[in-house]
Amino acid sequence: MTERPVLVVGFVTPVLAALGETEPDGSVILLEEPDVIRKRSLHRRLAETALVRELIEWEYAALGAADTFYATHRDLNPVAVVPLIEYATPFAARLAERYGLPGASLGAAQILRDKALLRKVSAAAGVRNPESTAVSCAEDVLTFMRAHPGPVVLKPVNRQASVGTQIIHDPAEAGGAWASCAEQDEGIFVPDRPMELRMLVERYVSGPEYSVEMLVRGGRPLFVNVTGKQLYPGPRPVELAHVVPADIPDDLAGELGEQTRRVVEAVGFADGIVHCEWIVADGVPHLVECAGRIPGDGILEIIHRAYPMDLLRAYFTVMRGESPPEPPRRAARGAAVRFVPMEPGVIDAVLGVEQAREVEGVFLVDIQVGAGHRFTGLRSSWDRSGLVMATADSPTEALRRAEKAADLVRIEVRPDP
Repeated sequence: MTERPVLVVGFVTPVLAALGETEPDGSVILLEEPDVIRKRSLHRRLAETALVRELIEWEYAALGAADTFYATHRDLNPVAVVPLIEYATPFAARLAERYGLPGASLGAAQILRDKALLRKVSAAAGVRNPESTAVSCAEDVLTFMRAHPGPVVLKPVNRQASVGTQIIHDPAEAGGAWASCAEQDEGIFVPDRPMELRMLVERYVSGPEYSVEMLVRGGRPLFVNVTGKQLYPGPRPVELAHVVPADIPDDLAGELGEQTRRVVEAVGFADGIVHCEWIVADGVPHLVECAGRIPGDGILEIIHRAYPMDLLRAYFTVMRGESPPEPPRRAARGAAVRFVPMEPGVIDAVLGVEQAREVEGVFLVDIQVGAGHRFTGLRSSWDRSGLVMATADSPTEALRRAEKAADLVRIEVRPDP
């Protein structure tokens, strides 16, 4: 058993599974919210996991939670404090400060967790942002739309996974959109206690979308990847596919990396990974949002498949205060993840999974729904039914293979009575 544990904040199944392949048994202490532990049955799920030494119940999203934890657990003496989910980032940053360990810095984590504040700070540093303002009711949205003709985006300032986010094209839609966006239920993934509702409206920027995954140590980029994105059609900006590396010219990839570096500098981010999302309009990157944590949606896995490096291992090395091996500057091949669409209704059957697994280059087909599951429509990333991942010699071919496999999966539904 490792003497000094890694303190991991937030439960993410694929990440812990990947860590189990590289980290020694008993090296991780996992912190999670009590409600989430109960709803996700984590005591049972982790009972036979050799990697996790201890599961600690802690309301880490509460104000002052890190300082209270430190006061009562000073003897833990962790070698690293690592957040795996969005809501854990301020807690982990503050706790790393208290233990004297590498981290984002509390100030940076708090800015990145507040989309409205991030807009102000990054814009002051010269990063292009769409016009935006805080709103507290549908009438505020209408006032903004009258001053900024054209589509707008209504979003919460402090949620994840596109929860409560909607594109509004017509002022007549504002009232219904407000009511819909105010419903921000994340089910088993968040505590039962209410979260403050704060909303932002901003001008909709049309153009291709990308994210930049950047490994940072001491405020300096060590590794930079640009991911290309596709979205589901409709008013909910939920991602349908990711491809690594983005199939774009080197100068655009370089500009996206440089703009992400400027965000890192503007917020004072010190150590860790940032996942920064961009829309490119008329050749200019516009900031969507930026998270101070590892990317979700399988992006970490496809980066691992595309580059001759293990980004997760490099991340944990940085969080220990050590230097990882020199990261590669270019991908060796392409990799993609494609989500599997489904229609609203009650699922009768899921077919074609084995055929999808047989498509060349496919290494994962993961369907999260089955017969009897009710689907009321796509509202956030949590509503997606499953995904396919594939690799190939090029990003374009990797995406084609993932799309081919996803098309073979047939989710048959009947109308919900």
